[in-house]
Amino acid sequence: MASVDRTGDWAGRHAPSLEEIEHLARLAYAHLPQRFRELSGEVLINVSEFPPEEIMDHLAMETPFDLLGLFEGRGIAERWNPQTGEGPNRVTLYRRAILDYWSENDETLGDIVTHVLIHEIGHHFGLSDDDMMHIEASAD
Repeated sequence: MASVDRTGDWAGRHAPSLEEIEHLARLAYAHLPQRFRELSGEVLINVSEFPPEEIMDHLAMETPFDLLGLFEGRGIAERWNPQTGEGPNRVTLYRRAILDYWSENDETLGDIVTHVLIHEIGHHFGLSDDDMMHIEASAD
């Protein structure tokens, strides 16, 4: 009788790298509705292991696992002077917090990354949770 491999293809896998999470995020962003992407203008997507100390202090966080992502930038209407030298909007995803969340929930990693992107951009621009839920549902 042949033995059954109950580990599936996980036996040789590692946690997704920074680059792999960034790739997931770029794919997720590309599939968001165009009107939503236009809201943020040109947005850079970065992935870091954890937020820096300054951000944790600023947000009065006790643990870096509490922050899945962070939007930094301004809305299109607030960008009235392109000569300021201000960079494009940026979303940073925090890999370790995302993986921790993933391990404790019954969601795909892609769905979590998409959710974090939408919420970081959406909250910054004042969208309601209902608005963001609709955007998540319409992502192709």
